[in-house]
Amino acid sequence: MSVNGVPKPGHAQEAVNAGLEGLNRHQDSLNAVAARFDEQARADAQHRDQLASCGSTLRPLHGLPFVVKDIIDVAGVPTKSGSLTQADNTPALKDAPAVAGLRAVGAIPIAKANTVEFAIGSWGTNETVGTPVNPWSMDVPHVPGGSSSGTGVLVGSGLASAGLGTDTGGSVRIPAAVCGCVGHKSSIGLVSRTGVTPLSETLDTVGPLTSNVELAAHMLAAMQGADPSDPTTVGRSFPCPIRQLDRGIQGVRLARLELSEMPFLTDEVAAAFELAVNRLREAGATISQAKLPLDYKAYQRLCGQVSSSESYATYADLVEDPESKLGEPNRNRFRYGKSITAADLVRIRRARETSIRDFEAVIDNIEAIILPTIPMAAIPISDADESIMPLSILTRFVNYLELAALSVPINLTAKGLPTALQIVVRHFDDPLALRIGKAFEEARGQFPQPNLEQVS
Repeated sequence: MSVNGVPKPGHAQEAVNAGLEGLNRHQDSLNAVAARFDEQARADAQHRDQLASCGSTLRPLHGLPFVVKDIIDVAGVPTKSGSLTQADNTPALKDAPAVAGLRAVGAIPIAKANTVEFAIGSWGTNETVGTPVNPWSMDVPHVPGGSSSGTGVLVGSGLASAGLGTDTGGSVRIPAAVCGCVGHKSSIGLVSRTGVTPLSETLDTVGPLTSNVELAAHMLAAMQGADPSDPTTVGRSFPCPIRQLDRGIQGVRLARLELSEMPFLTDEVAAAFELAVNRLREAGATISQAKLPLDYKAYQRLCGQVSSSESYATYADLVEDPESKLGEPNRNRFRYGKSITAADLVRIRRARETSIRDFEAVIDNIEAIILPTIPMAAIPISDADESIMPLSILTRFVNYLELAALSVPINLTAKGLPTALQIVVRHFDDPLALRIGKAFEEARGQFPQPNLEQVS
């Protein structure tokens, strides 16, 4: 019925109906859906099939059902940002440009996906509207990764081939890695953030979570482009992410980062990474060693200072109102930004400019850096400590240094939980990350899907 997740012409209704039925069947066990658009999605699918039957020229994602993180606007649907504080929001008047771009190439939104409240948190937990359950361990509920938790769960479970997320410090890559799907942290300035609930103006990006790399490339091609409402996208060039996707990686120069310097790294994740390195080398890449100018905890702290200061400025009224329905873990995270002064911000921005220049020396003779996406596989939700965020320890440097990255599944641990490879490239080298990811995907072979009948 589909090619790389995209329905064959004339099968849009079949794909949408199957998607909606799957969401309905597993909603109680996965808790990943925030809202559904059954009537509109079915009407859109019928229209797509009519176009196919008339012999119309079809667009690249014709009939593809996709889900949308509930901090991104979909016309006619309230955006509630995973928060009870937004429960009375009125419907969005129009699609966010990212959603509109996907509709323009034939894709069909079928649901909003649950998210960490206001997208601040990497475990994927949400104590106010509920935490989505990782589809790889439903008998003992495990964390889904955040903040694009519901999107990761729905795509990783196979209930959706594609979804939209956002990434400020790892929020696309982490749930993709934890739930066993592909996640692309796009370069800032490629995809408009208009119509997206803000967390950090400096760091926020929009990106796809998909069942395969090729689908992620097609989604990026549809979403990227200039938007006068988002100045970061104006005056840019937008390289095609598809043209060189199948060129392979013979002679591509990669550098791996030293595993011994990675906090929280488990033996199983380290072993999975070594397997990925070997697959990339066998596919023709040359692999050297590299070292980041700062340690991972420093980048995590600096990235957190930027995002916390900007997010507190946006949500201070909710944070400081004891009667607001903001969840306490996120209230505490926002409050961290309150202590950052204007003088601190000046120092932080100057330090960031220096860090970006210093990093350029690291990648002077290489094309991409490889490392694990997450240092550990998913843990039980009951074990998640909201005061620490180990899942973002290997992702935040990417946002802080204005880079792009792709997460691709490697294998499963002994307990059947996904591990993932992270491919990091220079700003606007997104097509290269996707090209490397596709080559690795082909070398790795088919990745399994979880058994959703563990709990039904």
